[in-house]
Amino acid sequence: MSIDTPPISPQQYEVLHGGGAEAAELAKQRISRRRFLRRSMLAVWGVSATSAVAGALFYLYPNLSGGFGSVLTVGKVSEFKASKPSEFKLEIQGVYHRPVARTYIIHLDASTQFLLKGDDLKSQLSSENVVKDKDGSYWIALYQKCVHLGCTVPFRDNCVSFKCPCHGSHYNVTGEFLDGPAPRSLDRFQLSIDGDNIVVNTGAINATVAHPDATTRLVAAPGVDCSA
Repeated sequence: MSIDTPPISPQQYEVLHGGGAEAAELAKQRISRRRFLRRSMLAVWGVSATSAVAGALFYLYPNLSGGFGSVLTVGKVSEFKASKPSEFKLEIQGVYHRPVARTYIIHLDASTQFLLKGDDLKSQLSSENVVKDKDGSYWIALYQKCVHLGCTVPFRDNCVSFKCPCHGSHYNVTGEFLDGPAPRSLDRFQLSIDGDNIVVNTGAINATVAHPDATTRLVAAPGVDCSA
């Protein structure tokens, strides 16, 4: 028996087949019940579909209410001590992890020796989202995700670089590709200095920094081996 045709009693069967006003009223009630069941089923399907779409949108679009995907203040300028690339130590100087923004804050000392000069340096700093501070130091907000398959990349003090534990992709302190299967350098966010605050726009990702070569690499590779 169909789900939208409820069973009837023998008495109702007699009335329906006897005709008349009573039969018409009973038939009307059965039609109304059938419509109710159909509409209920449609409502359930509608709620399910709405929930599915809402869930998909939650993951497809960034959270703009103060979480990842929004503009976040990650700390005071004074919390991030600058360092030369060869002297970086996680959470002590040069490199700091801020999980709420899924970012590594890089603070390069003003005395950092870049491999490029003049306009070439200025152009490359801009393309890699490197911000120069008024004191001459440099800031970068690197996305913590490896661009190979998305693992979180740790900074290793013993390598003075980022080394992915999943498949070995290797990046220097500025996030530039060194070796491994990664298709490009680490992605980075927009960073700005607002008074005494370091602000990261985690909704604005630069995913265009390619493998560097002699004409684009900012800093030299670390002079230590970095095994898996």
